[in-house]
Amino acid sequence: MNIAIYGRPVNLNQIELAETLVKLLIQSGHRVVLHSDYYVFLKQHLPLEPKMPVFTSHEEISSDIDFLFSIGGDGTLLDTVSLVKDSKIPVVGVNAGRLGFLSSVSRENLEFAIDSLAKGHYSTDARTLLRVESNFPIFEGQNIALNEFTIHKKETSSMITIHTYLNGEYLNSYWADGIMISTPTGSTGYSLSCGGPIIVPQSESFVITPIAPHNLNVRPIVVSDKNVISLEVEGRSQHFMATLDSRSVTIDSGYQLAVRKETYCINLVRLSNENFLNTLRKKLNWGLDTRN
Repeated sequence: MNIAIYGRPVNLNQIELAETLVKLLIQSGHRVVLHSDYYVFLKQHLPLEPKMPVFTSHEEISSDIDFLFSIGGDGTLLDTVSLVKDSKIPVVGVNAGRLGFLSSVSRENLEFAIDSLAKGHYSTDARTLLRVESNFPIFEGQNIALNEFTIHKKETSSMITIHTYLNGEYLNSYWADGIMISTPTGSTGYSLSCGGPIIVPQSESFVITPIAPHNLNVRPIVVSDKNVISLEVEGRSQHFMATLDSRSVTIDSGYQLAVRKETYCINLVRLSNENFLNTLRKKLNWGLDTRN
């Protein structure tokens, strides 16, 4: 197999895990290709081969890579969306973070995971992506997200107003610190912490979640992902913060924004001993008596 590996070149706690993964893959006869920035980072701490193949962009891995391994937390895995794009390369999340809803492979079952991939004992979950469009250039063309898009106040304590439309029909004007539109995958992230519901991955929906709304009767709403959600923002400040997964930019009231479902999905690898419901129970401690 041809395996690409991506990680953020910042966390020294990942060094041992990365070394173990690379050794296991090479010992199993697989070809390893490292993201160039991550290779430079690891090379400072590990005796990697000087001519180890590297990649920097989607174009360099889209044709011959069987799997892309993401080493880190869920935030690291979100970065892989811009690398995989529409290539359908399955992404394997190796959890070096804390909770890890998406990065489900632990340090302890690395060898089991590699063996399962080689034998074909896995499945893939096609996860919905959202696309942000604007009347001005935004996010340097990297306008796809797996989790969520948010608009948030900036540089002031005053709340902002976000006028929201579904397919051109007026939905609501949210007076709040901000608003978030999340995919089912993102429903277990920031949206959940803001009071949004958990949505199963196959539900074909978006969640619109207000962030600290002024009107307490305004609650999150689940809508079909076939809708185009349009947004206009205004407030006392001239500038607002827009975020797309882990990326952020500053916008102003001149921006007219639209969120729609992307035409392709990202494929997350699920091993034979995993499923979404098991992950929910395990990560959220559902069904456990915590009184003891």
